[in-house]
Amino acid sequence: MTNKDTICAIATAAGSGAIAIIRLSGEKAFEVTKQIFQPVGDKNLSLQKPNTIHFGTILSGSEIIDEVLVSIYKSPHSYTGEDAVEISCHGSIYIQQTILQLLVENGARLATAGEFTMRAFLNGKLDLAQAEAVADLISSSSEGEHKLAIQQMRGGFSEELQKLRAQLLHISSLMELELDFAEEDVEFADRDKLRNLIYEIQGTISPLLESFKLGNAIKNGIPVAIIGEPNVGKSTLLNTLLNEERAIVSDIPGTTRDSIEDSISIEGTLFRFIDTAGIRQTDDSIENLGIERTYQVIDKAEIVILITEPEAGGIKLMLTIAEILKKQKKLIVVFNKIDVQEAGFMQAFENDYKTVYLSAKKQQNIEELLETLVELSGQNKFSNNVIISNIRHYEALNHANKALKRALNELSLVPTDLLSVHIRETLHYLGEITGEINTDEILGNIFKNFCIGK
Repeated sequence: MTNKDTICAIATAAGSGAIAIIRLSGEKAFEVTKQIFQPVGDKNLSLQKPNTIHFGTILSGSEIIDEVLVSIYKSPHSYTGEDAVEISCHGSIYIQQTILQLLVENGARLATAGEFTMRAFLNGKLDLAQAEAVADLISSSSEGEHKLAIQQMRGGFSEELQKLRAQLLHISSLMELELDFAEEDVEFADRDKLRNLIYEIQGTISPLLESFKLGNAIKNGIPVAIIGEPNVGKSTLLNTLLNEERAIVSDIPGTTRDSIEDSISIEGTLFRFIDTAGIRQTDDSIENLGIERTYQVIDKAEIVILITEPEAGGIKLMLTIAEILKKQKKLIVVFNKIDVQEAGFMQAFENDYKTVYLSAKKQQNIEELLETLVELSGQNKFSNNVIISNIRHYEALNHANKALKRALNELSLVPTDLLSVHIRETLHYLGEITGEINTDEILGNIFKNFCIGK
């Protein structure tokens, strides 16, 4: 984990383009670059000011490979905390691969996935939670994902954890002091203060645990099932929301036999819409398989859009399904085809469900549906708070919370040495999130999912 090799990799996206960036980091970054780079004015890179850019040519022997810009960064003021060089060249695949080969021939080695960010972590430039946020930032595909990643990368989550650990470390040190003076029967850690501290820490951890469901949904997209009878406009609504002909629309009932899924971002939050087979009684075995999958989709959905319309024959069935779903899911009842008939036909729904009257075909009142989706997503609930979206963080916080509960339950029942075990366990799990306590296995699992060059 503390490898001192000088590493190199292409840091820009694969393929050809206008420019590409090749990154080096390590003790010999300047020395390796010097072997292949001829700067204008024959400068010595290692003697130049940090955070400067230098124009010159990349040479293979006497052959000119490319005219490039070389940016230099000196330890510890670089992304990795080491001496680092970035070569900006033309985006030809041949040029990129040739420069990379020359760097390897002159003493560098190819970086593994996430190795630059791992070095930043090992050199104290980022903690582990911030390092994971780098990967989330790169893969973010919506405003919501971007905000989550930026917040975590800038240390919002880490600051919360550091406060908790500092308080626990103080009380833990007092408990350890008690153990040193066990024979004198002296109490340094006031039990009432410890109880209040545990309540305070639980008051911080609980909202973080609660935020995971939303954070995970924002990161991966909030699943929204579109359900209803055949021919009520489910596929038309999906196509309207996506603004493309994604699903087949037909007057023939039972056209949709399988789930069709696609995603869009609404006000910065990613929603995954799943169009499902129409729910009805049928003897068609293939259609029944589709209906069975509809119920599987409902089970996994965060939000359910139940569509009906004036001519629907199974209103009673839809009412029954709605009654069941409202206890389990966030439900929107959509009355479609208001362009055909005024939608005052089912006032019974309005008393118990969020309802939207629209025409998917004519795109009437679609904005109202989008606003309702954003409202039900819950993103505003945590708008000013730290949100966690990483399963590793969630599990560690959950373990820490359980250890605190054990400490609280046994506060006045067990001696200090047993009580301190629960406090140390809490400290362990909180430290595991930021990397203050880590194992090679945890680091390996995290960084193997990074792209090479980052």
